[in-house]
Amino acid sequence: MSETSIWIMIIGASVVSILPRILPVALFSRFNFPEPLKRWLSYVAPAVLGGLTALSILAPEGAINISIHNLYIWAFIPTLLIAMKTKSLFYSLLVGIVTMALLYNFV
Repeated sequence: MSETSIWIMIIGASVVSILPRILPVALFSRFNFPEPLKRWLSYVAPAVLGGLTALSILAPEGAINISIHNLYIWAFIPTLLIAMKTKSLFYSLLVGIVTMALLYNFV
């Protein structure tokens, strides 16, 4: 591959990645939406994140696995408790990463 084609791929991937993020903001920032719609839209991102998180925890290998052998559930429990207690993304990530590392290495 030539250096030019690599740069074309990098720029193309960047454009394709950034357009879906910028276009809606550029198009819809000019409109004033009704308050009920704004309130409803404020729940979309947390709902999607919750759904993706639940899927990752409960079905890490593509099938639902609610058993004591699912390490992701065991890592989720202390992470959730720390998140609820501290409301800190840093501490939640730290506890989740450390818990997963310990489970992978000692279980």
